Amino acid sequence: MNIWLYILISAGVSYLIRVTPLVLIRREIKNKTLRSFLYYVPYVTLSVMTFPAIVEATQSPLAGLLALAAGIVLAWRGKNLFQVAVACCLTVFISEWFLV
Repeated sequence: MNIWLYILISAGVSYLIRVTPLVLIRREIKNKTLRSFLYYVPYVTLSVMTFPAIVEATQSPLAGLLALAAGIVLAWRGKNLFQVAVACCLTVFISEWFLV
């Protein structure tokens, strides 16, 4: 019985979080600061969930940090997702070979 109560409460909270802005905000948001804040929220949320996982997914946190740095540099230089992913995997493989 408890699991169904938990599922019902989770569904209700999820629904309220999604419906509340639609009900309360009926016109276009014109405030530049608020629009800028809302624009960057998905990117910040994804970053906050992804970056700790990158460091903790490896045997050595240093290997994760090295792979993160390699990925940032390659992405900054315009490499595609496949090249960045392969380089990050190789960075972790090689660095863990020497570190562990």
